[in-house]
Amino acid sequence: MLHLPHQPLQVAAVPTRRTPAREDEAGPWHSEAVCRRDEAGLFFAPSKEPTAARLSREEAAKQVCARCPVMVECREHALVQPEPYGVWGGLTAAERRVALARRRRRDIELKAAAPGARIAAAG
Repeated sequence: MLHLPHQPLQVAAVPTRRTPAREDEAGPWHSEAVCRRDEAGLFFAPSKEPTAARLSREEAAKQVCARCPVMVECREHALVQPEPYGVWGGLTAAERRVALARRRRRDIELKAAAPGARIAAAG
């Protein structure tokens, strides 16, 4: 949308409910997510949040995730996107970075092992 200099810019409202970044790719799991009934503030950090408050909030968010019927789908969404912020599928952003690094290492190891497996099977 083109804004002329004399027109004020419109500011998007901050959502009060947690929604995935791309609604069209979210799939049907999203409508079953328990977090849809909770405030987004539980899953996303306010700016300059003290460490103790962050840890407490993240633990509360993980408890919500633990009882969610689509926790695995949510986690996979957050890893595939990848979602850089918040608690998704019971994992914090830092925990997701670790999971992604492990996945990358596993994929590299599997690719490296694949040629040797083919040679052994052929011989």
